[in-house]
Amino acid sequence: MFKRMKEDMDVVFEQDPAARTYFEVFLTYSGVHAVWNHRIAHAFYKKKLFFIARVISQVSRFFTGIEIHPGAVIGRRLFIDHGMGVVIGETCEIGDNVTIFQGVTLGGTGKEKGKRHPTVKDNALISTGAKVLGAITIGESSKVGGGAVVIKDVPDHSTVVGIPGRVVVQNGERVRTDLDHHKIPDPVADRCKELQQEIDRLKIEIDRMKEGKADYVNKSL
Repeated sequence: MFKRMKEDMDVVFEQDPAARTYFEVFLTYSGVHAVWNHRIAHAFYKKKLFFIARVISQVSRFFTGIEIHPGAVIGRRLFIDHGMGVVIGETCEIGDNVTIFQGVTLGGTGKEKGKRHPTVKDNALISTGAKVLGAITIGESSKVGGGAVVIKDVPDHSTVVGIPGRVVVQNGERVRTDLDHHKIPDPVADRCKELQQEIDRLKIEIDRMKEGKADYVNKSL
């Protein structure tokens, strides 16, 4: 148990440059507290003591701002950065070395039974405010951009951005592999920029046509 707790704190030092001491991480990092509480709640959940599991889950939510359903399956070295507003649903499956930022939702899309929440594979990163919905899979070492809404499977080693989520990088093409989560390209913004350029070009042509028509009228008079 203590080895796993130290492992959880070690990943904080790897991911967060603000972390200074184990004592600080042990007492003040809500993401670490949420993971530890979830392990306890999940143990009760597996024994079908659902009420106790939910109580532990809700108490943890009250103190950390992170809601993890006790039925969720979480791997090793999960790092939840800040974490306020993070929601992880009942049938979620999260692999090892996954990073989740604040405001992320791993949720369902309806009232269906059975598997209805995402599966997040090893080494994935889900950025601030992203919504991953339904029984879909986020591939190994893939990244979900900030604010994205993902409702379809994401292949391994891919980057997804936008609403709805679109794959903009796969197998290292287009951007460098050590991509920072706040520097992910935005295809929606790129398209808007292209449309604005086209509008500006059309305005210039219309102005020229108006000037040509005015010159023709003046000559006729």
